[in-house]
Amino acid sequence: MSETAKPALVVLAAGIGSRYGGLKQMDPVGPSGEFIIDYSIHDAVRAGFGSVVFVIRKAIEPDFRATIGQRIGERMPVRYVFQELNSLPPGCSAPEGRGKPWGTGHAVLLCGEAVGDSFAVINADDFYGRDSFEKLADFLRSTSDDPHAHAMVGFSLQSTLSPHGTVARGICRADGTSRLQNIEEVTGIGVVDGRPRAGNRVLDGSELVSMNMWGFKTSVFQALDQGFRTFLRTDASKPGAEFYLPAAVQMIISSGSGTVTVLPASSSWMGMTNREDRAAVSEQIAGLIASGAYPHSLWGSRTKGT
Repeated sequence: MSETAKPALVVLAAGIGSRYGGLKQMDPVGPSGEFIIDYSIHDAVRAGFGSVVFVIRKAIEPDFRATIGQRIGERMPVRYVFQELNSLPPGCSAPEGRGKPWGTGHAVLLCGEAVGDSFAVINADDFYGRDSFEKLADFLRSTSDDPHAHAMVGFSLQSTLSPHGTVARGICRADGTSRLQNIEEVTGIGVVDGRPRAGNRVLDGSELVSMNMWGFKTSVFQALDQGFRTFLRTDASKPGAEFYLPAAVQMIISSGSGTVTVLPASSSWMGMTNREDRAAVSEQIAGLIASGAYPHSLWGSRTKGT
């Protein structure tokens, strides 16, 4: 398979990281200065992805290029997409006083000219594991003749909770054929007396949740464009409102314009919602290195720019 025929990997790295207290996508967690992004791209390359598209903000471009961009660019084709408040469809404008980013759905919408026929989407600050990338790559290859077949890698809720604060998760419901039917955004999920809770709602912990790891064909951009234009008309003036990627996915499901297959993850998820999570992520990565899953130095020598 040629490099151009291989699916692209879109990495969402424009987030501010307000709860974390800084740019968590540029915080080393590996023994040779690796970031979580390094491990994700390493796994993606092994799974057969051929290029990477970073969605960032202009404000972090110099630091991002000097660290992550430089070392990844030496190993595979890299493109940059910039998510800014003025990155809007023709004829649209931001309401006065808007300062918050437009959300993950908007970030992916901006990638229309940067990807080929199929691509995956991940968060920069989430560790998904090699098996997750392999499942997604296999799906995109096996459904290459179906432009309306999409996928989501799902993780068990219990494995995605933080002991250092509450999290928001998209709880998924699939039918008997593993087709996604609904995503329910649940906020404020924490652990109380050993059980996950969201307010008065007690959860089981085995619920399948979305961690924003998707496989798409380019037909998704129609739903993204339509959904974002609707969002701008109805919700853009609300200070905290964002156009989230699952909203566009739900439009696809509800309209019947495509299918979304749920691929249950076998790998362990790790993430840094809060700054206190960093030590645990580093410890778990050290364990994976000790088991032989990753080399001590991911790219063969100490990473540059750290």
